[in-house]
Amino acid sequence: MEAPLTFACHVVAMPYPARGHINPMMNLCKLMVSKNSSILVTFVVTEEWLGFIGSDPKPDNIWLSSIPNVVPSELIRGHDHPGFMEAVMTKMEAPFEQLLDHLQMPPTIILYDTFLYWVVVVGNRRNIPVASFWTMSASIFSVLLHRHLLEQNGHYPVNLSENGDKRVNYIPGISPMRLADFPLNDGSYRCTRLLQYSMKGITWVHKAQYLLFTSIYELEPRAIDVLKAELSLPVYIIGPAIPYFSLEGNNPILLSTNGTSHNYFEWLDAQPIASVLYISQGSFFSVSSSQIYEIAAALRESKVRFLWVARSEASRLKEICGNMGLVLEWCEQLRVLSHPAIGGFWSHCGWNSTKEGVLAGVPFLTFPIIMDQPLDSKMIVEDWKVGWRVKEDVNRNTLVSKDQIASLLQKFMDLNGDLSREMRERTKKLQQLCHHAMAHGGSAATDFNAFISDIMN
Repeated sequence: MEAPLTFACHVVAMPYPARGHINPMMNLCKLMVSKNSSILVTFVVTEEWLGFIGSDPKPDNIWLSSIPNVVPSELIRGHDHPGFMEAVMTKMEAPFEQLLDHLQMPPTIILYDTFLYWVVVVGNRRNIPVASFWTMSASIFSVLLHRHLLEQNGHYPVNLSENGDKRVNYIPGISPMRLADFPLNDGSYRCTRLLQYSMKGITWVHKAQYLLFTSIYELEPRAIDVLKAELSLPVYIIGPAIPYFSLEGNNPILLSTNGTSHNYFEWLDAQPIASVLYISQGSFFSVSSSQIYEIAAALRESKVRFLWVARSEASRLKEICGNMGLVLEWCEQLRVLSHPAIGGFWSHCGWNSTKEGVLAGVPFLTFPIIMDQPLDSKMIVEDWKVGWRVKEDVNRNTLVSKDQIASLLQKFMDLNGDLSREMRERTKKLQQLCHHAMAHGGSAATDFNAFISDIMN
């Protein structure tokens, strides 16, 4: 395809090769080209990911381009996350730079996932401006930026059994938080390697020309104020970068999905309002098989209606959970969360899921696993007060029993209970706050438009 002369700006987008990073960057690119039709986006993925997303609908001025697979498939299948991250950090730079040499139109700017620090190296070497795109919360960015304070205060590594419950209040922009909720903080070899790679992206941000957060100012005002004060580059809080939501008008709405329908929506249509618990533990990490069994058994005993996305374990769990709900391998999450039958969201608290739950206006049951998820859970439960923890014990190996879970589910889904009712009222207020921020003249819409204007000029 020829590159028409009408394109005034060519954005080369380089996401980290994982679902939770590719999706928000693609959503951001779709928003960019919807705002300005003279923007061309070349969206770069590995050959494996091109196979996954190549047939997905997208605007004509988003072109997909691929580089060879650099991550051995056995690392992915074996859930060797440090090995996966090491391959991404050390083997993608060369093929990406070769791709830049063969583009029909020179890049105006490179939009890259903050973890991929080597994109900054390439951009600076070629005098191409780079925009760093952070796909987690601004709060976790502040925690990582100031993690040296943990060492200065003798809190790294953390012995979870001894002081995981201890609260500290010295991280700028973060309300007092448990040591257990800091990411990658137990000093294990696995966590240490992941932390080293994560920190490399943070330390290279100051060499970028722009920094974008896929958040909303009203959700994290203290952390965002700190980052804007401390960082020397322009910072934009551009909104959630999740599918379907339009920034046009005063009330962002859920856009249609080309008329597609699924049997699970017919089932949801038949359920009472706010009666169904939606359960998703994310796409990469998982809890233990024994914990999954306790959750399934609790669903059966609690008699709570549910829709559970369990991916590879769906067929096994259907036999355990009982007949009050559905177990699926996949669903359109935001459309499900926005359905009136959904009354709660059991979540691993990945940032994308957290934003979708907030914007859909549903309360949370939080069950975080790793990385930024414990801090997201902390914000949901303690700062925004729109959810409850499933597991209060900071010890990662503690099993939450089916009896504990069943009792919690019944209280959480009781629409007449005082605690549950107050939480749902706060949830709706937070939803409205975010919708106003995304509407014309709101904080997110204003920052997004400012970024588009800056790169066009």
